[in-house]
Amino acid sequence: MRLSVLAASALLSLAPALAQTTGSINVSRAPAGSAQASPASASFDIFLQRLWPQAQARGISRTTFDLAFRGVTPDASIVALTKKQSEFSAPIWSYLNNAVGGGRVQRGQAVAAENAAVLAQVEARYGVPKEVVLGVWGMETNFGSFKGSKDVIRSLATLAAIRYRGDFFRDELLTALELIQKGYVERDELRGSWAGAMGHTQFMPSSYMKYAVDWTGNGHADIWNSSSDAIASTANYLKSYGWVPGLPWGMEVSLPDGFDHRLDKASFAAFRSAGVRRADGRALPSSGEGRLFYPAGHTGPVLLLTANFDVIKKYNSSDAYALAVGHLGDRIMGRAAIQADWPLKAARLDMAGTKDLQRRLKALGLYDHDADGRIGTGTREAVRRYQISVGEIADGYPTPALLTRMRGSR
Repeated sequence: MRLSVLAASALLSLAPALAQTTGSINVSRAPAGSAQASPASASFDIFLQRLWPQAQARGISRTTFDLAFRGVTPDASIVALTKKQSEFSAPIWSYLNNAVGGGRVQRGQAVAAENAAVLAQVEARYGVPKEVVLGVWGMETNFGSFKGSKDVIRSLATLAAIRYRGDFFRDELLTALELIQKGYVERDELRGSWAGAMGHTQFMPSSYMKYAVDWTGNGHADIWNSSSDAIASTANYLKSYGWVPGLPWGMEVSLPDGFDHRLDKASFAAFRSAGVRRADGRALPSSGEGRLFYPAGHTGPVLLLTANFDVIKKYNSSDAYALAVGHLGDRIMGRAAIQADWPLKAARLDMAGTKDLQRRLKALGLYDHDADGRIGTGTREAVRRYQISVGEIADGYPTPALLTRMRGSR
């Protein structure tokens, strides 16, 4: 994530976006006798004025509201950080290498030893394997190394004011005010990332409200300073989203020659019958179902994912992120890295090409989302359906060659 002068210019044009927000209060930004407020500050004040009725409707007192926003100004560094998310832009093999590089596996093993008792107890209570919790913890903050030091109220207010992701950050901001109002946290505790995520495993305010656990029993779910509370809270979050105990998140597999790639989602028994085998030589799960995932196309590694992979994606909707969580957790436990070679030199679609492909898929009725240039589950499924329709290997992986074929179709 990098800062940019674009952030400042974006905040200077808040007024049109603010006209669409709801929310109201009169909060002074500048001390008496100071120069006239900047356009950004003036628009921010309008946003706060419109926010007040919604906060009041949620039971927020004027005292709490004023306390929360005292001295708060829009953060010009944040808008630029909305422009790039590495899990959607970097090659997936680079993302995974970063996930397990820099000593993160070794640090994870040390942290696992230090918290062995709590991890075991939490796994017994919630049914979520310790390696998955460790994977989330490692991916989010490198086991507490960088939890973020930004003022969460300021971050959320800045994002809400420009309506980044619609009303999402406005609602998170209102929830953060509720946390203060109900005495769950002190105003000064609300420190975190530029996007308002907090603590060891980066909970948004709404996640804290629903899933934070006071594992230590001291009357406060302290996800900022207590690794025990953070571990239990993370496991509670994943359990609440349907984690299936005893089921792995996924596994690398090998496919037999002549495999019918139209077989995508099926029972493990069906995959066994089709000749699919685990790369590590272990048996596929005895019951349940999975789906094949080709993160870099059929010439690269092939994974068989389970419903628990989708649970990890509730933390972050990126396939690359969820894969990194599982991969890091496995490596911490001493399991082998992904064995198949990545197609490092293969041509890849850039963002413009991906948007073009998405628009063409949409025109064919195969894709229902906006052309955002990000390759996620929806794009992969649409590509797979197109590949089946034209008789290509249905790996769901968009390539420049596929786009060329689509452009040539009339």
